[in-house]
Amino acid sequence: MIETIDLQKDYKVGKMLYPALHGINLKILDCEFTALAGPSGSGKTTLLNIIGCLDIPTEGEVLLNGKATTRLTAREKSELRKKEIGFIFQTFNLIPVLTAYENVEIPLALLNLPREEKEKRVVSMLKEVGLGDYLKRRPNEMSGGQQQRVAIARSLVKDPKLVLADEPTANLDSATAREILILMKDLNEKFQTTFVFSTHDRLVMEYARRLVNLRDGRIESEQSK
Repeated sequence: MIETIDLQKDYKVGKMLYPALHGINLKILDCEFTALAGPSGSGKTTLLNIIGCLDIPTEGEVLLNGKATTRLTAREKSELRKKEIGFIFQTFNLIPVLTAYENVEIPLALLNLPREEKEKRVVSMLKEVGLGDYLKRRPNEMSGGQQQRVAIARSLVKDPKLVLADEPTANLDSATAREILILMKDLNEKFQTTFVFSTHDRLVMEYARRLVNLRDGRIESEQSK
């Protein structure tokens, strides 16, 4: 599903050039449950953002299902994100004034679907994450774990081929984090959706089926379980 070829990313800070990624070559297959792990500054979030078409590399290629995303226009990248990629963030990124139902419905607003289909998808996905009775709750009426479940439902409601999760357990206690990881692993198996995480959480590394360790912008090691 994903292939990066000699990926390089440099950031300019003042007059200094800061290399964040050094020649990353990586392949991730369909339906994998993969963690990009490493300490702060290792390049894992930069790599995740480039894969998700949120950032562009300085050099190299990214292929998503054989399509060179680095050659797409901004509009084409937006269409790709809209239809094929779901995102989960460590801060949940829910809109406070909207209910769980309304937050999950947001990605579908950009798709040309009948109202009945949208309602069916939203209700079904909230049930999948265990929040079938929380449709009308707003974020401040839910725990951190419940908010992350809403965020997971939102990422999957449009049936994407790929979900990218940036430090998804960072704001959760260990027991809740474990519940969330079990949930995502179940959804990965049920919907055959590819999950890629960036993390420094040992618990995420424990649950990942494949672990790619990054350090100083380079792949240090890989391990499949």
